[in-house]
Amino acid sequence: MPNTIRLHRVLAAKPEKVFRAFVEPDAIASWLPPFGFVCTVHELEPEVGGKHRMSFRNFTTGDSNSFGGEYVEFVPGERLVYTDRFDDPDLPGEMKVTVAFKAVSVGTELTVVQEGVPDMFPPEACYLGWQECLQKLAKLVEPGNNQ
Repeated sequence: MPNTIRLHRVLAAKPEKVFRAFVEPDAIASWLPPFGFVCTVHELEPEVGGKHRMSFRNFTTGDSNSFGGEYVEFVPGERLVYTDRFDDPDLPGEMKVTVAFKAVSVGTELTVVQEGVPDMFPPEACYLGWQECLQKLAKLVEPGNNQ
């Protein structure tokens, strides 16, 4: 049975800035891959019905996984919903990722829900990977104290 991963983080940056990190190719390539991986964004059309495609490559081994999907919801500065599907036939199924951006007194409350994660990925490994990604996201968007 596929897994659901739920994450929450408060970032010291305005929702508009955090949102941009999810829709600009260079920004997403800098923070989305976990430590030890590099990302190539092949396609990114951030709009309802738009497509995204990217690859993560393990910097040590050179092994890579490609994936892509479609934007289902797109409300700038507030909400993103998109699908992800791996190109590898051994990683079947489609995942749905919902990202909510809420303005709070110190910046942005970020909530991420990733549904349909294949069973071969232990949930604790997913949480670890996402924690690394969100740490990198914070380093990207927080400098400048909300400017």
